[in-house]
Amino acid sequence: MQVDSLLARLDDMVAGGESFDSVLETAVRGVHELDPRFDWTGIYELYPDDVLRLGPFVGSPTDHVFIGVGTGVCGTAVAEKRNQNIPDVRRISNYLACSTETRSELVILIRSGDLIHAQIDIDSHQVAAFDDRAVADVQRVADWLARRYQARGACPGR
Repeated sequence: MQVDSLLARLDDMVAGGESFDSVLETAVRGVHELDPRFDWTGIYELYPDDVLRLGPFVGSPTDHVFIGVGTGVCGTAVAEKRNQNIPDVRRISNYLACSTETRSELVILIRSGDLIHAQIDIDSHQVAAFDDRAVADVQRVADWLARRYQARGACPGR
């Protein structure tokens, strides 16, 4: 799937009155299909208690359904308010291993200015799997989702 096709599909879902949960599920599946190097793809939503909670995902189940801000790559992205592209997770001291096969991780924040709503988290079994194009494509989906989060009233639970 191409990112333009995914965004058009998401637009059609919103225009058709689909639920936000259905849109998120479709977005995650669509992102996962953007690149064969994406082995696990999910959305973690940020709650007011500074905990990321796992939403829809594609891939093997994970024990990491709750992640505190500042913990692991996902929590670090929120704490530092910046995306994370980790070429080799084995070199990260606070990495939370979802799979022993994961070698690289990408976290793209879903945000409206300084307000972080959620994030797209992607794991790959390849070292340095996330090139500039992959990052740009995921960023476009994150930006699209940020507008939907903003339209529904900021962050989950707020």
